Amino acid sequence: MEKLIEGLMYRSRWLLAPIYLGLSVAILAMGIKFFVELVHLLTDIISMSEAQMILIVLSLVDIAMVGGLLLMVMMSGYENFVSRLDIGDEQEKLSWMGKMDSSSLKAKIAASIVAISSIHLLKKFMEAENVDNDKLMWYVLIHITFVASAFAMGLLDVISGKANRRAD
Repeated sequence: MEKLIEGLMYRSRWLLAPIYLGLSVAILAMGIKFFVELVHLLTDIISMSEAQMILIVLSLVDIAMVGGLLLMVMMSGYENFVSRLDIGDEQEKLSWMGKMDSSSLKAKIAASIVAISSIHLLKKFMEAENVDNDKLMWYVLIHITFVASAFAMGLLDVISGKANRRAD
C-alpha cells in the first residue's frame, strides 16, 4: 500500500504541467499587450508629450520584464518539479536551463519583482501631479517592502549557504 501511495504522489507532479503550459498562454497575452502598447506609441508619437512617451516605453519595459519572469518560472518550475526539458543538441539551449534550483529561482523572482516595482514606481513619480500624496507614499512603502524582502531572502541564502558549508 505504501508503494502505491508513494507512486501516486510522485506521479501527481504531472498535475503541474498544465499550469506551466498555462503560463506560456500568459506570455502570449503579455506579447499581445506589448504590441498594442507599441502600436499606440508609434501611431501617437507626434502628438504625445515626452512624459507620455516615456510612460509608454516604461510600460513596454515592464511587460518585457514580467514576460521574462513568467518564462523563468515556467521553465525552471517545470524542470525542478515535473520533468527535465528534453531539448535536442541541435537547438539552442538557454544558459540557465538545468542550473536553476528553487533557491536561485526564488532570488531571481525577488530581483525581478523589485525591478518591476521600480519601473511602476518611476511611472507613478512621472505622473506625481495626478497622484495623491497618500497613494504615492503607499507605492514607496510597498516598493521598500519588496526591496527589504529581496535583501532578506538573499541574506538568508548567504547565511544558510555558510551553515551548509560548515556542516559538510
